[in-house]
Amino acid sequence: MQRRTVDDLLIKARARLVRVKPEHLDAEREAGALVIDIRPVEQRQRDGSLPGAVVVDRNVLEWRLDPASPHRISGVTGYDQRIILVCNEGYSSSLAAATLQELGLHRATDLIGGYRQWLVSSRPPTAS
Repeated sequence: MQRRTVDDLLIKARARLVRVKPEHLDAEREAGALVIDIRPVEQRQRDGSLPGAVVVDRNVLEWRLDPASPHRISGVTGYDQRIILVCNEGYSSSLAAATLQELGLHRATDLIGGYRQWLVSSRPPTAS
């Protein structure tokens, strides 16, 4: 068995994702995407919430988003649903989105740069 690093896994995961730029997140949500914040509670308390996102802890993500799971959240409508995962910086969300694709959620993806990048891109420009 060939050894892989976490960076290898990340490259492989991202190769199959059509990742979302932070400035496109609102349009994705308006088009019906389900945005899931997988950041730990400590990060959400410290840094703030992501408007319109559903919070799902990473450790139960697959059970809450699998359309076949009796433990899925009510916002899950089927395997064709667009799901965008958001973590703090866009690393663990890539790995998690690839796992959701393995469950058949073929439109699952993540936010480039995560919450941190969204926060920077959502700030209005400062006047000079």
